[in-house]
Amino acid sequence: MNWIGTIVRFVVSALVYMFVAFLVPGFQIAGFWSAVITAIVVSLIGWAIEAMFGPRITNYGRGIIGFIASAVILYAAQWVVPGMRVTLLGALIASLVIGIIDLFIPLQKPGVPSDR
Repeated sequence: MNWIGTIVRFVVSALVYMFVAFLVPGFQIAGFWSAVITAIVVSLIGWAIEAMFGPRITNYGRGIIGFIASAVILYAAQWVVPGMRVTLLGALIASLVIGIIDLFIPLQKPGVPSDR
């Protein structure tokens, strides 16, 4: 496991969450450290869902199921992350914006399986 790459990935994810919180009404993150905790919690919840249902259900899966799963993960993370508040509509819009950002700044290389 590449620790530097993992840390960079969490920092980039935190910056993306902060940017999305700036853009999307109903999606609020208090500061950088809350965004880092959000990145960690979302990764852990996503990993658990992928372990239970397979990789097609997560945000790397295609279609509406991956989109809805991402929104549910964002909505659920607010109960664990201090300083994060998300409405249902905010989670849906944030999931869409994060998906668009991920097209330009992918956090996982295409064709490379996730770290397990």
